[in-house]
Amino acid sequence: MRILRLFLSYLRISVANEMQYRVNFLLQLLQSFTALATGLIGLWLVFSHTSNLSGWTQPELLAVMGVYMLMGGIIQAGIQPNMQRLMEEIQNGSLDFALTKPVDGQVLVSIREFRFWQLTDVLVGLVVLVIALVQLQERFGPLQALAFIIALVLGGVMIYSFWLMLTTTAFWLIRIWELVNLFQGLYAAGRWPVSIYPNWLRLGLTFLVPVAFAVTVPAEALTARLTGWTLLGALGLAILLATLSRLVWRLGVRSYSGASA
Repeated sequence: MRILRLFLSYLRISVANEMQYRVNFLLQLLQSFTALATGLIGLWLVFSHTSNLSGWTQPELLAVMGVYMLMGGIIQAGIQPNMQRLMEEIQNGSLDFALTKPVDGQVLVSIREFRFWQLTDVLVGLVVLVIALVQLQERFGPLQALAFIIALVLGGVMIYSFWLMLTTTAFWLIRIWELVNLFQGLYAAGRWPVSIYPNWLRLGLTFLVPVAFAVTVPAEALTARLTGWTLLGALGLAILLATLSRLVWRLGVRSYSGASA
């Protein structure tokens, strides 16, 4: 309950700060629709030459795009802002203010920032998903809905864990922003199912950078492609990455020399 109250307090502050610049909502809305238009044009170009892409039909790829935008909105709204702030505080030595608080440091640095207007990507992604499900004309039952939610949560945990490990390298590295740009470029590959890529890239997007579990696996739940073994593997990988990120965080904090050192 203490952590929940703290999260809600930071959330209220973040939303209040975002409300001061309401024109940002229009800009973000424009950006979201531009990204959607770009994706739709890509789909149109692909399916003007073929009826399916590696076994994925147009409505199924539309579902992938919806999950991609939804997860991207979650990353941009809550995960990336906190990790960028953490990175800056490590580099300028001001992380002490978070580490000296009477709460777990990892939890605190993960909930301080929230970009409210980025939720437009989440809303647009949900609209795209609804349209895709209507086009699929398949029965979408409670089990599929539950599998989708579980896969989406596990994918979010993996992305958070990966981001935390990536950001924590700032304890030892200086030019960390290049790695952040690399992740953003790799995440863009999640606009398409990982099955269309060569084996080496598919493995990288599955186990090194968990884009497959963040985007493709939830989309598989919507399109009746997801198996219990895949979902179980996602659970195992999420636990592994969460544990590794915790260990890397603790190791980084031990080597941290801040302003008070």
